[in-house]
Amino acid sequence: MIDEKLLDVVSAELKKQKLTVATAESCTGGLIAHSLTNIPGSSEYFERGVVSYSNKAKIDLLDVSEKLIKEHGAVSEQVAKAMAEAVREKSKADIGVSTTGIAGPSGGTEEKPVGLVYIAVSTSKDTKVKRFQFTGNRLQNKERTCNTVLWMLFDHLKK
Repeated sequence: MIDEKLLDVVSAELKKQKLTVATAESCTGGLIAHSLTNIPGSSEYFERGVVSYSNKAKIDLLDVSEKLIKEHGAVSEQVAKAMAEAVREKSKADIGVSTTGIAGPSGGTEEKPVGLVYIAVSTSKDTKVKRFQFTGNRLQNKERTCNTVLWMLFDHLKK
């Protein structure tokens, strides 16, 4: 379940600070964009959302290099960083957010298990990427990822 109170706080803070956000989502499949745009007045802060689920979409829509994906895998710190920076730069938003991971129930390996997610938050000053290992079913992993993005945005906005 998406944390509606946190969503309200993040949305209000984005409006108050007159900041815009764009999302590049893989494992969350647009859930973050959906959540952010459920708030009335979200057009003040939400610039765009890109669902770049496949490697081809990451390459075509976000210019993530094929070499980077081959070297590190689509579920990696490097790809999450590239996605967040690309969506921010292409959209001219103040903040770019990305998610890439393995929601499950299949697709995991010993090295990259189900529930592994990388989240990146990018601004013109820097890009922070964090690694998470969630447990639960597919929907729970997507919702936990979305809520974690909201917490990371909240943390960024409060600085």
